[in-house]
Amino acid sequence: MVYSVSQLNGEIRQLLEQGFRQISLVGEISNFAAPGSGHWYFTLKDERSQVRCAMFRGANQRATMRPQNGSQVLVKAKVTLYEPRGDYQLIVEYLEDAGQGLLQQRYEQLKAKLGAEGLFASDRKRPLPEHIRKVGVLTSPTGAAIKDILAVMKRRDPSVEVIIYPTSVQGEAAVGQLQSMAQTAFERNEVDVLLVSRGGGSLEDLWCFNDEGFARLLATAPMPIISAVGHEIDFTIADFVADVRAPTPSAAAELVTQDQQQQLQRAQTLMQRLQQAQLRHVQRLKQQWQFLQTRLQQQHPQRLLQQQSQLADELQARASRALTQQLMRQRQQHTHLSGRLKAVHPEKRLAQHQQQLTTLQQRLPQAMTRLLKDKTARQGQLMQALNLVSPLNTLERGYAIVRKDNGTVVRRADDVASGEQVDVRLADSSFTARRS
Repeated sequence: MVYSVSQLNGEIRQLLEQGFRQISLVGEISNFAAPGSGHWYFTLKDERSQVRCAMFRGANQRATMRPQNGSQVLVKAKVTLYEPRGDYQLIVEYLEDAGQGLLQQRYEQLKAKLGAEGLFASDRKRPLPEHIRKVGVLTSPTGAAIKDILAVMKRRDPSVEVIIYPTSVQGEAAVGQLQSMAQTAFERNEVDVLLVSRGGGSLEDLWCFNDEGFARLLATAPMPIISAVGHEIDFTIADFVADVRAPTPSAAAELVTQDQQQQLQRAQTLMQRLQQAQLRHVQRLKQQWQFLQTRLQQQHPQRLLQQQSQLADELQARASRALTQQLMRQRQQHTHLSGRLKAVHPEKRLAQHQQQLTTLQQRLPQAMTRLLKDKTARQGQLMQALNLVSPLNTLERGYAIVRKDNGTVVRRADDVASGEQVDVRLADSSFTARRS
C-alpha cells in the first residue's frame, strides 16, 4: 500500500492518541505566545528535550496561573499530531505551578498507597474513652493551637490534666521531632487520648503531617489518636490514620472534655432520678407491707372462725327460706289443681253440654230456613243466567241454527257447498233445505 502524506499523518495521530490517553509531566515553559484567539502556545522543555504544547481557551480559562517563560509547571495533556506540519504536540488540559503540583501528586500517591494497605479502614478506628482524665497534646508549645486547646479545656473542664509533648510542626526538622515525641508518648502511655495538632497553613506548611513514617507510627499508637491539623478544609495523611479527625484544635479540645454546666445539670438530673427511685422503692415497700398485713388479718384463725360462723348462719337462713318457698309453691299448685279438677268435673261438663244442646236445637230451624231461602234465591239467579245464554232463547228472538248432516254448525255460507242439504232449526220447528 502506498500512503499519501495526509494518510500517514492521520494514522500516526490516531496511534499517538490511542497509545497515550492522558499524561502528566513537568517542564520549563519557553516560547510562550497568547494570540488574540485566546489560545496559549508554548514549548515545554527540560535539560535535553522539548515538546510543543497548545492549551485552548476553554481549558486555560480554568488555569490558576498564567504561564511565563522560565516557569516550572505541571501539566496534564493528551499526546497528538498536528497533521498540517507533521509535528507531534501536547494538547494541555490542566496546568499549575510545578512545586505545588508535585506536592499534591506525592500526597495523592501516599494516600492511595496507605489506603490500599488498610491504614485508613473504619474497622480499625477506636472510639474515644467515655471518661477522659489525661490528655496528651503533640504540638508546638508556643503555637496558637496549644493556646486554643488549653483555653477551651480550662473553660469546659479544668479538672482534665494536659500533658504537652513539644515538637516543631513545620519545616524539614519537624518530621523527626514529631516521630520522636510521638514515640515518647507511646512508650510512657500515660494519657487517655493523644491530640496531634497545629494551626492552619499551606500544603508546604503542613507537609510534615503527610510523612509516611509518621503516619505508620500513628497507626501503632496504644491510645486513641485525634488529629486536629490546620483548618476545617485542610486534610493531611495524619487525619486519615487517626481514630478521630477534628476540624480545628478547638473542636478537638471540645471532644475530649465535657462542659461543667452540662455535667452539673446531668448530676442534678441523676440526683432527682435517684430520689424519685428511692421514693418509689419506699412506696412499693409500704404497699407490700400493707398488703401482707391485710393478708395476715384475713388469715387469722379468729377471723376465719367468724367467717365460718357467719357462713353457717347464712346457709341456715337460705335453707329456711328455700323450704318456706317450696311449701308455698306446693300449696299454690294444690289450689290450682283443685280449681282445674272442679272445672272438669263430669256434672259440670254435663250441664254445659245440655245447655249447648238446647241452644243448638233452637238455632237449627232458623238456620234451615235461612239456608233454604238462600238456595232458592241462588237457583233463581242461575236459571235467569242460563236463560240468557240458552240457544232456545236466541231462537225466540228470530234466529235459526243451521247444521250439516254430520251435525257441524254452519257459521258462514262458504261452509255449505252448492246442492248440499242442511237442517234448519227454528224456535218452534225445524226443516231441511238445500243450497241452490
